[in-house]
Amino acid sequence: MSSPSNEKDEAGHQNVDDLDLKYPEEKQKTILVSETISSLEPLEATTIQDADLNPGSLTFEEDAAGGMGRHLGVFSCTLLIVGRIIGTGIFSTPSSILGSVGSVGASLMLWVLGFVLSFCGLFVWLEYGTMFPRSGGEKVYLEAVYKKPRYLATVMFATNAIILGFTASGCIVFASNILLAAGHAADRWAVRGIALGVIGFATLVHGLTPRLGVWIMNGLSVFKIVIVIFVVVTGWVVLSGHTHIADPHVNFRNAFEGSANSSNDYATAMFKVLFAYTGWSNVNYVMNNVKDPIRTLKIAGPLGLGICATLYLLANMAYFAAASKEEILKSGVTVSSLFFGKVFGEKAEKALSVFVALSALGNVVTVTFSSGRVNQELAKEGIPLPFGNKFWASNWPTGKTPIPGLIIHLTTTIIVIIAPPPAVAYPFILDVEGYPQQIINFFVIIGLFWLRWKKPNAVRPFKVWWPFAAFFLVATSFLLVAPFVRPSNGVGDTPPLPYYLYCLVGIAVMVLGIIFWALWRKLLPRWFGYKLVPRKEVLEDGTVITLYSRKKIQRKGPSDAL
Repeated sequence: MSSPSNEKDEAGHQNVDDLDLKYPEEKQKTILVSETISSLEPLEATTIQDADLNPGSLTFEEDAAGGMGRHLGVFSCTLLIVGRIIGTGIFSTPSSILGSVGSVGASLMLWVLGFVLSFCGLFVWLEYGTMFPRSGGEKVYLEAVYKKPRYLATVMFATNAIILGFTASGCIVFASNILLAAGHAADRWAVRGIALGVIGFATLVHGLTPRLGVWIMNGLSVFKIVIVIFVVVTGWVVLSGHTHIADPHVNFRNAFEGSANSSNDYATAMFKVLFAYTGWSNVNYVMNNVKDPIRTLKIAGPLGLGICATLYLLANMAYFAAASKEEILKSGVTVSSLFFGKVFGEKAEKALSVFVALSALGNVVTVTFSSGRVNQELAKEGIPLPFGNKFWASNWPTGKTPIPGLIIHLTTTIIVIIAPPPAVAYPFILDVEGYPQQIINFFVIIGLFWLRWKKPNAVRPFKVWWPFAAFFLVATSFLLVAPFVRPSNGVGDTPPLPYYLYCLVGIAVMVLGIIFWALWRKLLPRWFGYKLVPRKEVLEDGTVITLYSRKKIQRKGPSDAL
């Protein structure tokens, strides 16, 4: 497992006595860090000891300046993870996962594997997050490791975060379930209209009433826990034989019958499982708003993921107890409604649709909260954006919350909701969101091993056991390669789209980031004869940002050569 470097130190800083006596300079630096800790909290001890590890262009204090400050405690951070994880996945994707792998047993095994992988990933992110307790998540960790070429890692992450950082799937599930509960046909424009209203509400509540937005997030997260517990308890009752379900154990006999034999099928299904678990790193994206960030992250991360993983496994068993394999395969994105319809009847099915819709709303509100702050962090680094970085990095107009960053998230979500047809869009969105994230995860894990090798004495308040990181790396590598293997049905789960299309779209997004970086940092300065000169500026709301000016390069003429 993992262990803090020093249990006596609340922030988990490295014990001076643990340092090798061959490194007196490092020991002296660590003593200085330990003495400073008592007077400064929160603190990024890693970069105090070794300034070379500072991610990005801003210091820890500059990066945390502006906005509402630190107002999220352990309770809110735990619910921030729960609210992000429990959204649409457990209610909507079990049928799609079952369809990919072909059997109940294989489906349950993937949910268990997804749970193990998520915890391994969580421990990796805990090591990074406690070393660099700043908002931005993977953006910060990539910047700390891949410093050359300068800003390449930042731009590639930014391209993925902005283009694929939408919340369309949660909005679509909300709309579909609300229409089902109302007895209205889920036609294309009805779904789209409601989905647009959902993302608009989430943007406004976080932009104009930030504290109310946190209360709504917490309230909906608690509500979701209660609903999933209700599903689990109902499943126990079904399995006990005290309902009208004729044979609740039928799916558990010969559970692996019909299992797929193509690695593509399992990789595609695993993307959906991991999508359902997505959110265990949600606190890492908003660390500038977290009280006592190192301690809070170490508590909220495992607690939030543990709650969700336990409920997920039990809820899947409840689904398989109440409905046959064939019925679940036909249920599409309303598998939870099928479950309550089978157990309690049509009226209960409609009631649960409302619950699922509210759960999806909670997920949208939670994702919007963190995405807006990630977009703000990208703008603060000086990456060129339309209308200038000052606007996108600011907390305009309230001075407390990054409405411009929320607008970026709103824009991409609206495009995805309107553009493709929902029937094809939902499963494709799950796939296309998952693949680029695995690419980023791959480089983050490689970076962890690189830091262990190059900076063995860096302060690590939390240290992941390396076999966990290695297992997560192997699994991530498999998920990058396997989707290109032809699936057993020859077409995948998003016909008429090619089964490999989502992989190509994900790779294309990353390549687009490389092209953008090359134009910004290399080609345009060379073609137009200027160099980029950085400077820092403090905005009215206290936010510190990096800006780049173009300084003309004086080319030497023939006379200068003489």
